[in-house]
Amino acid sequence: MCQNGINTGQFEQMIDQIDDHVKLERRWTHNLAHSAEDAGYEGASEKLHAAMSLLDNVRALLDEAKDALEDDAEKASGVRVELV
Repeated sequence: MCQNGINTGQFEQMIDQIDDHVKLERRWTHNLAHSAEDAGYEGASEKLHAAMSLLDNVRALLDEAKDALEDDAEKASGVRVELV
């Protein structure tokens, strides 16, 4: 459905695609953090774990963005886009 010129369904799918990408990067960061830890690189492991935490925050914010999109669409001024 389009609200104020935005197809909210597609917009939500795009947020989901970003989330999938971040989820993959978080998994790689997790693997690298443990590899660094196993090799004795404590500093690198610590930084990678911190990066994992930030990626978790990004995913949480993307979820909040989807919720906000739904709320905003409900409050939209009623402008509709139609094919003519």
